[in-house]
Amino acid sequence: MNNISRRKLIGTGLAATAVAAGLGVAARLAQKYGLVPPDHGGIFGLGETLTYASQRLLTSRSLAREFSHSQISKPPLANEMAPLPDVFKRLQAGGFADWRLSIDGLVDRPASFSLAQLKSYPSRSHITMIQCEEGWSYIAEWIGVPLHHVLDAVGVQPHARYVVYFSIDKYWWDSIDMADATHPQTFLAYGMNGDELPVGNGGPLRMRVPRQLGYKNVKFITHLTVTDSLKRFGKGLGSASPESGYAWYAGI
Repeated sequence: MNNISRRKLIGTGLAATAVAAGLGVAARLAQKYGLVPPDHGGIFGLGETLTYASQRLLTSRSLAREFSHSQISKPPLANEMAPLPDVFKRLQAGGFADWRLSIDGLVDRPASFSLAQLKSYPSRSHITMIQCEEGWSYIAEWIGVPLHHVLDAVGVQPHARYVVYFSIDKYWWDSIDMADATHPQTFLAYGMNGDELPVGNGGPLRMRVPRQLGYKNVKFITHLTVTDSLKRFGKGLGSASPESGYAWYAGI
């Protein structure tokens, strides 16, 4: 049996088990195959586990819908943000020449990249919709370097499970699993609609994960940590903290 057929069989089994025998049994099946999300212990944990496991098994390499240039929103929405810290303003005044993206954790070669270095890698683009949990959305062309390319450059270790990414705002961070981190549409985005990425849309650098809701697409990225566990990052999983009411996995 090939891997795709096996994954579909397990995924279908999870769904069928949930219907026939309840979420608890399905969750145990998901745990057997290592498909339990970090927030599985919350009040909605069983449902989150079933959603995450089923989507990972059935749609792990599926692509987010892409649009034509004629469908790009004009102008793209720049949602309201809290005031940015002074350090950001100083970097902005310098044209972001001193902006750095550092990467550490379970990597062979911890490194720090300037925007110029990131832009020296082969760029990619896609025209996708960003969808907010609050109901708004817009379509834009996102330009950047695929995250997997940068992770390959630092040498991710085999037992890594998550990439945690931090904004210049120290209280704003989130994480994704390696399936999303290595997905071809997951970008470190530095451009939009043929130009630099505007500050209002997360410039100079944001995480773009088009298969997840807007809150997973953190703006002003300065640091990545590759890890095998999220426990040391605290109870709140970044923007998906229990207080916010958001799930860790926001697949769409």
